[in-house]
Amino acid sequence: MTRLHLFDLDGTLLHGTSAPVEISRQLGREAETVALDQAISAGRIGPPEYAAQVYALWADLTEAHVTSAFEGAPWLARIREVWAEIRRAGDYCAVVSLSPSFFVERLLGWGAHAAFGSRFPSVPFTEPVDPAGVLNAAAKVRIADRLCERFGVERADCVAYGDSLSDRDLFAAVPVSVAVNADSHLAGLATHSYTGQDLWDAYELVCRAW
Repeated sequence: MTRLHLFDLDGTLLHGTSAPVEISRQLGREAETVALDQAISAGRIGPPEYAAQVYALWADLTEAHVTSAFEGAPWLARIREVWAEIRRAGDYCAVVSLSPSFFVERLLGWGAHAAFGSRFPSVPFTEPVDPAGVLNAAAKVRIADRLCERFGVERADCVAYGDSLSDRDLFAAVPVSVAVNADSHLAGLATHSYTGQDLWDAYELVCRAW
C-alpha cells in the first residue's frame, strides 16, 4: 500500500518555534511575532490577519534574511533521513503549512515531494499579500485531497503529523495521525503522540503500527 505522509511545519518540523518567528528574528522583530503566534494559537486572530501583520513587520526583508532564518532554525533531527526512507519505501511526503510559501518551498530541497504554504509576494516585497492566498486549517484538507489525486492514493492512505489547532481538520480527515510536541488542541485526536526532537522517532511510531 502506497502512503502519503503530510507534515506540518511550525511547531512540528520546527521545534518550539515557527517560520515567521525565525524570519522575524533576522530583523529584530521576534517579540512581535511571538505575540502574533500566541494570538493565532488562541484563536484571537485568523490566518489573514496574521499574514497581514507579519507582512508589515517584514518591510525590509531580503532573500539573505530568509536564507539565514532557514539555515539557523531549530529543525528536528533526521528530517531528510525520514523523507529519504519514505521515498525508498515507494511512499510520498509533503509539507503543508500556513507559513509563507517562500520559506516552506525550500524543503523541496530536503526531499519532500511537495510543499505548500500561504502565498506571499516574492522577497523583497513590492506588492501586498493577497488574503485569498493565505491558508487555513480547512485548506490543509483541500490540499491533501489534491495531493491524493496527484499521487494516486486515497485519504485512507494518509498519515498526518502536526502540533496545533491548524492541524485539527486534517487529523479528523485521515485515519492515522501523529501529534508532535503538540498542544492541547490535539488532545485525544491523534493516533500516536511524540514528544522530542527527532523526526525518525515520530515516524517509527507509524511504522511499528503498520
